[in-house]
Amino acid sequence: MTIRKAVIPAAGIGSRLLPLTKAIPKEMLAVGDKPVIEHTVRELVASGITDITIVVSAGKSLIQDHFRPNPALVAQLRADGKTAFADAVEEVGELSRQGHITYLDQHGPYGNGTPVLNAARHLGNEPMLVLWPDDVFVAEVPRAQQLIDAYEKTNAPVLALMPMDPSESQRYGVPVVEETVGEGLMRISGLKEKPKPDDAPSSFAAIGGYVVTPGIIAELRKQVDHWYTHRTGEVYLTDAINVFAAENPVYGQVIRGRWYDTGNPADYLTAQFASALAHPEYGPLLRQLVAE
Repeated sequence: MTIRKAVIPAAGIGSRLLPLTKAIPKEMLAVGDKPVIEHTVRELVASGITDITIVVSAGKSLIQDHFRPNPALVAQLRADGKTAFADAVEEVGELSRQGHITYLDQHGPYGNGTPVLNAARHLGNEPMLVLWPDDVFVAEVPRAQQLIDAYEKTNAPVLALMPMDPSESQRYGVPVVEETVGEGLMRISGLKEKPKPDDAPSSFAAIGGYVVTPGIIAELRKQVDHWYTHRTGEVYLTDAINVFAAENPVYGQVIRGRWYDTGNPADYLTAQFASALAHPEYGPLLRQLVAE
């Protein structure tokens, strides 16, 4: 089955970036000349995704405002002779049509599995992509497309992986690799969350990006049902993947490209700086500033 649907969980408060995110959703912080969530949406559209659900919470209306077409603004810019700006605004609005973006309020227990389950109830019984909105990938082939290609080879859930320095294992979920298939594809039997370097089961990190299948959604439903009975703990996508992987094939795909996290101040500044350095106009100015 070809993957045409995707979920972007965007309901978090961005606590690691406060006070910057007090009034501005973290997904709307700029990386280069685009909000970070626009990088994710463009990646999905470029990979053939035609149904994107963005799961939001209170205070996230700026996301909808950004992608909403604004013909009046476009007309005013064209009347003022600002054609390039009009084209740019029109293109962002067009993303909403190309990706058929819809918005869904998050409901349920805390944890990153909840927005996935919220969206799954509206997307039907088929595989879907899940991408976080605070990741930026620079790659010749979009990360989303690489995950779709891996799913089409395996017909099983797929996790995005990157090579990891073992000393940084406590920052990531680390996959238990059972078999290397080739071209960066490997069968895994689960994830070990933030292990100490000596306990890390492999030298790869799961870095956000999944093909989720109905079997994993079923495990998420069991977690949520358990939460409503006991009202303890949180609902995490990785927990559902671990349970599913114990009895079913799950794969990891090493992503070819460069990953930038924007979820904390240091990584956000790194992503900003890297984007500016790559810009044909701004890059030389920054290099000159550093030299001085």
